Amino acid sequence: METVRQIALSFPVVVFSVLLALATLYWLLVALRLAPVECFERDSLKGDHLASTLVALGFAGVPASLALTVLLVLAGAITLGVELAVLRWLPLGLFRIPVGVAVLWGAFALASPLAAALCHALHRWFHRHAPQQRRCLLGEKVEVKEDADADGWSSAVLVDDPEWQVRLHGKPGNLPHLGECRVLVKYVTEEDAYRSVPETEYREARAHLSRLRLQQRHGEGQSGAAELL
Repeated sequence: METVRQIALSFPVVVFSVLLALATLYWLLVALRLAPVECFERDSLKGDHLASTLVALGFAGVPASLALTVLLVLAGAITLGVELAVLRWLPLGLFRIPVGVAVLWGAFALASPLAAALCHALHRWFHRHAPQQRRCLLGEKVEVKEDADADGWSSAVLVDDPEWQVRLHGKPGNLPHLGECRVLVKYVTEEDAYRSVPETEYREARAHLSRLRLQQRHGEGQSGAAELL
């Protein structure tokens, strides 16, 4: 028992000991209906927030809370494996902190695609058992099943789950067309419908946003260097 306690409180395993304890408490509150499943979701993917970041990493279709939990479990398992197999046998001393940080980074890097694939496999199950969760569908690709009417209304099905149908409400100049592949980017509560954009435009917007962020960081780095000089 003492060995288990030491491992649970050792760095970097202690990070997951704390985070997974908080995740367990959160899901207990969800089970008691004291907390919402869609805790971190927003009505739109616009802006930098947790849900949009997870969608960009391939976690679309499930709530951010579930995606985070799966990611923490897998990354924690990898970190624990490294701790048991390597770290606990090495006399690292103060070097345990930088080594632990590197292990954390590597664990999340390895766990991210695995967690995204697992969440992707849970799409259909989640659709069947939690149909009231709407915002977590943002980022999902849909296939339009009919041209938009005069008011911009249309219907579509999820590409990964054709049995699941959603309502689309387009604006003039961005109306859905039959057979088109689009991405859900906003949920309008009062309409119980989604705004969407063509898949090609969504990808281009993501790429453009990534370039802007890189340029902004580069600019901040240059300004910081200028200040130092």
